[in-house]
Amino acid sequence: MTEKDKLESEEQLKGNQEKSAHTPEEPENGGYSAEPQRDAERDEAERDEAEEQENDQPSLAADPAVAPNKGGKRYGVVWPFISAALAAALVIVLINPPLQGRSEAVATVNGEQIEKDKLYDALVEAGGQQTLDTLIVDTLINQELKKAGIEITDADSNQELELIKKNFPSEEEFNAALQQSGMSLEEVKEQLKQQVKIRKLLEPKVTVTDEEVKNFFDENKASFDSPEQVRASQILVGTKEEAETVRKQLNEGADFAQLAQEKSLDPQSKDSGGDLNFFAKGQMEKPLEDAAFSQKKDELGIVQTSQGFHVLKVTDRKDAVIAKFEDKKADIRQQLVMQKVSEMSSSWIADLKANAKIENSLQQEPADAAAPATTADGATE
Repeated sequence: MTEKDKLESEEQLKGNQEKSAHTPEEPENGGYSAEPQRDAERDEAERDEAEEQENDQPSLAADPAVAPNKGGKRYGVVWPFISAALAAALVIVLINPPLQGRSEAVATVNGEQIEKDKLYDALVEAGGQQTLDTLIVDTLINQELKKAGIEITDADSNQELELIKKNFPSEEEFNAALQQSGMSLEEVKEQLKQQVKIRKLLEPKVTVTDEEVKNFFDENKASFDSPEQVRASQILVGTKEEAETVRKQLNEGADFAQLAQEKSLDPQSKDSGGDLNFFAKGQMEKPLEDAAFSQKKDELGIVQTSQGFHVLKVTDRKDAVIAKFEDKKADIRQQLVMQKVSEMSSSWIADLKANAKIENSLQQEPADAAAPATTADGATE
């Protein structure tokens, strides 16, 4: 790429940032910002943040919260992922950079060409250093795996996924979190491979004593207990008359699941035939909760809440269970191991980088460090 092209590219990017009429972002609603000035300020803030993070490697291992919630489950696992589309584009361009003088057009606008070298500069400016740093870290980790003779299999990724799922009270809540993240299950497994690699390398360096496991159980014993739970199905309608009609149909032999799919106003449960799954006290509106915990199994009741009238059927129950240490110690040990791996992974990655010979052409050396200082008589210091 010629010096002239670089200058033109920098001026073009600067002009685009100043105008920033429709800078795409990733808001919660998946749309685009309609406020150019705020977009430009956000872009500048994000670039500053990216520069601050260049030397700080985040923990890639699962990070379970120290204290479990009710039922002994732990929240707080963060799936490390970046914008898939941007990352893919950056990886492709960074691995196959444009050649000197190359001017292949990647698009034309009213006959005016946008050349590949200009695209390359824009992508590097948008986050090339951060993406390249991710590739460097991944290469270092793979080199360590090779030295240790460790191979990562699909079974390892599936096991890691099951450990992640344990942080959620149910499969349904895991799937809801997955949907909210915008990732598919296969994408999550792919992201977890990096986590598996780090865990495999660092687990042998981690020690969790029996005393630590027992202390953790004793300090959080109540939260490992399982409260009384009930499973129920519902058909939500708008009026008491409709509820009475539905109950009559059910008493005459109509299929509950089919009627729920046809008549229920609740979008979350109707597709599953009205099934609400198991729930403990404090998770539903009080009238619904009181009815569910007082009704007999298979009895049909009608209860009113702020949502409308529920035709309610209790389908199963679970008694409260007082947790025993012997039943929980294996899970606790695994969680503490993962926690320690998470805590040490950042410094371990930093050490890998510090001890490696890395040549990064995107990382510009400061001007005063590039040239030796000179004294008044012209001698170099």
